[in-house]
Amino acid sequence: MFHPLGGGLADLALLSRAKTRSLSPENPDGAPGRGGLCPLEQGSARNAARDLGTGWKVNPFVVIKAGETFTLGDIEGPGTIDHIWMTPTGAWRDAILRFYWDDQAYPSVECPIGDFFACGWGEYAQVSSLAVCVNPGSAFNCYWKMPFRKRCRITVENRAPQEMVLYYQVDYTLCDLPEDIAYFHAQFRRVNPLPYKGVYTILDGVEGRGQYVGVYMCWGVNNCGWWGEGEIKFYIDGDTDAPTICGTGTEDYFCGSYNFENQKTHRYAPFTTPYSGMPQVIEPDGVYRSQQRFGLYRWHIVDPVRFDERLRVTIQALGWRSGGRYLPLQDDISSVAFWYQSLPSRPFPPLPGRDALEII
Repeated sequence: MFHPLGGGLADLALLSRAKTRSLSPENPDGAPGRGGLCPLEQGSARNAARDLGTGWKVNPFVVIKAGETFTLGDIEGPGTIDHIWMTPTGAWRDAILRFYWDDQAYPSVECPIGDFFACGWGEYAQVSSLAVCVNPGSAFNCYWKMPFRKRCRITVENRAPQEMVLYYQVDYTLCDLPEDIAYFHAQFRRVNPLPYKGVYTILDGVEGRGQYVGVYMCWGVNNCGWWGEGEIKFYIDGDTDAPTICGTGTEDYFCGSYNFENQKTHRYAPFTTPYSGMPQVIEPDGVYRSQQRFGLYRWHIVDPVRFDERLRVTIQALGWRSGGRYLPLQDDISSVAFWYQSLPSRPFPPLPGRDALEII
């Protein structure tokens, strides 16, 4: 039987009454038989297409003016988002992606574009995972399934002082959904620097029933030496002082070991796999790039962390000091937590302003 949240090889031979649709600048409302009809004089590429006219790549991108919010799509359900591709210009922390489900007034996804696609340092790094792929030259792809019953609204806010160009495509399916469906959420956080002996919060304030499915983290190191001794902790439902799940170290949680080090070269070894990776290692250049910076992801696709009432996730920042003692670190840490839950969900903490998000 076809399942709208499937999508594996086994589903490809199954017939279905589901309807495939797609949003792009060439068909902004996804209506059937309405792609590529932008009049030449209204197209973003009207100059390039001036000898050819309508139907010849007249409107392949949109321009979002400084300070404006652009609506990528407003879809009536039921249905599910299957795939998102986009490539934005400008500083990726200046573009804020938001998703609103059904009639909820506040977003369930609120995140800078680069961080949402596991590329948070504003520089390209290849990512080859099941949930997110980042391909040359700045092609962001997302494969998280995002079901909705009534409505899906997607916006991009341009916080930059100059306009941005955005190419995008949102592929979705209109279909019936099971009764026990949950809604996709993604929340961005940043602390720079983490207070001494402070614990970084990846996620808090979640109420409802659902499952945590992953995290992307930007970790900027402000000390010499190893930075990944800290433990991740999941406080599930009634947990207060002690968590149900307590990891053994940062690189262990991201499915690595022993400093992510290549034992032959004695350097960090970037890697990207279906479920976990450290695709980005930014090294000092001897002048102004003075700090080491890392991008890491861990997708709980086959091992989601399930909760019935609430969830809180934290991670320690620990290095080493003299005498074989742990050193609480004061690093630049940001994260995007990904989870599914029932609605209504709680509003997120206010997203920091542009200066607080800037990579400096």
